[in-house]
Amino acid sequence: MAGKTSPFDLTGRVALVTGSSQGLGFALARGLAQAGAAVVLNGRDQAKLARAAEALRAEGAQVSTAAFDVTERAAVEREIDRIEREVGPIHILINNAGIQRRVPLVDMTDEQWREVLDTNLTSAFIVSRAIGPRMIARGAGKIINITSVISELARPTIANYAAAKGGLKMLTKSMAVEWAKHGLQVNGIAPGYFLTELNKPLIENAEFNAFVCKRTPAGRWGQPDELAGAAVFLASPASDFVNGQIIAVDGGTLAAL
Repeated sequence: MAGKTSPFDLTGRVALVTGSSQGLGFALARGLAQAGAAVVLNGRDQAKLARAAEALRAEGAQVSTAAFDVTERAAVEREIDRIEREVGPIHILINNAGIQRRVPLVDMTDEQWREVLDTNLTSAFIVSRAIGPRMIARGAGKIINITSVISELARPTIANYAAAKGGLKMLTKSMAVEWAKHGLQVNGIAPGYFLTELNKPLIENAEFNAFVCKRTPAGRWGQPDELAGAAVFLASPASDFVNGQIIAVDGGTLAAL
């Protein structure tokens, strides 16, 4: 139908994606940019952010960068103020920042526990709490938290990661329950096993690679770009009555025994 705007069109919207200088975060930012959003890349390394931004600009994307640590409240609030002042109101937030510290539970230090919980869970609270009131005042906003299939399943040596992602799943639901009445939609995406830098040690492990391919009904690892469609849906008007949901993008992993 001529003249009808696509419900997936993000033109005119500003999207902040945390942890987006590489990997899944970069793929998510690229997908939103391709749908028309002006994206703000975040990370701690300004040089990496600059390279990522240049790559997206070469594809015609509208891109800005914001170098800050998502676990530092003052830095988060300062940069959110700057982004909204210089780029525009943030319509879309994707809490993607995450790290992995693999170690058996009995050997895990307090520091290894806290570092993963702070980066993978508490940061989503800090960033969302900084942006949420602004979205509430505007009566609209989309927040997407990147959880994991490890929100539902556990594996050895990643108890800190599993606890963080399980907590992020429930934080997503709690945010939706409190903020839906203000016009916000808060949902999550649970990736399965994707070919990323974070998973490089697993990809290079022949035994684990074989396990993933056997355990995943699709029979393979996911490609980062395959995560973008779910993000565009949850960031767009097409999902205006979707709230508190976790969409698994996992090749069928959670559906199989």
